Amino acid sequence: MDRAQLADFLRTRREVLQPEDVGLPRGPRRRTGGLRREEVAALSGLSADYYSRIEQQRGPHPSEQMLAALARGLRLSLDERDHLLALGGYAVPQRSRSGDHVDAGIMRVLDRLQDTPAMVISGLGETLVQTPPAVALFGDETAYEGLDRHVAHRWFTDPSSRRTYREQDHPLHGRQFVADLRAALVREGPGSRAQELVDSLLARSEEFADVWAQHEVGRRHSTVKHLVHPEVGDLEVYCQVLQDPDQSQGLLVFTAVPGSPSYERLQLLSVLGPAVGR
Repeated sequence: MDRAQLADFLRTRREVLQPEDVGLPRGPRRRTGGLRREEVAALSGLSADYYSRIEQQRGPHPSEQMLAALARGLRLSLDERDHLLALGGYAVPQRSRSGDHVDAGIMRVLDRLQDTPAMVISGLGETLVQTPPAVALFGDETAYEGLDRHVAHRWFTDPSSRRTYREQDHPLHGRQFVADLRAALVREGPGSRAQELVDSLLARSEEFADVWAQHEVGRRHSTVKHLVHPEVGDLEVYCQVLQDPDQSQGLLVFTAVPGSPSYERLQLLSVLGPAVGR
């Protein structure tokens, strides 16, 4: 770990990143350019004191996960992310289409959607980052660990994961998740994370095994989603997807027809805050 270079790199990236770049107001009292340390800490999900100590070349050795969070918070490119990890003393991960680093351009789009349910998902169905309304709608899907990070794994092993969707739509969603996982397995090959998911689900879920045996491919997800929220009720939303082919990630944006009951209910989500127990 090169503490001096690590601190310098974080400081310079922080100083060139403007509040507008991350969807923050500049405010009349801001006299200097760049972001404040506490703003970078908040964007990265870290405490302000922890981040300050890194910039001041003191404190504990940040973990690889902490540096990855900082790379996302600072909207670093993949090359910059790799440089940050190397300064932290970690091996640079092999570049793959299934990485969990979100492209800086995708993050800039997400920054401008803070009043809209939106999220970035990996090619394997991992939720990498969510806007606050998306957390209010679906719960914090970034908090899962292990194989449960993947939506298909939760769908077939945890019945509570289906509560967001109408019961009559469950078979359709299950078939879509299985088709997505099959495409990921073809893309990533034997020995991959996709193979680990398939093996786990075949061993744990008869329902998954039955759908897997049908060998369906190319099932398209419907643009219209019928969701069920415990506080605002039924929602009919439209899901638009912006694909990042280099990372095999997708930015999902959920909207409703203006003036409709679903539109009004979506507006309530920003007031309600995160979905409790979901």
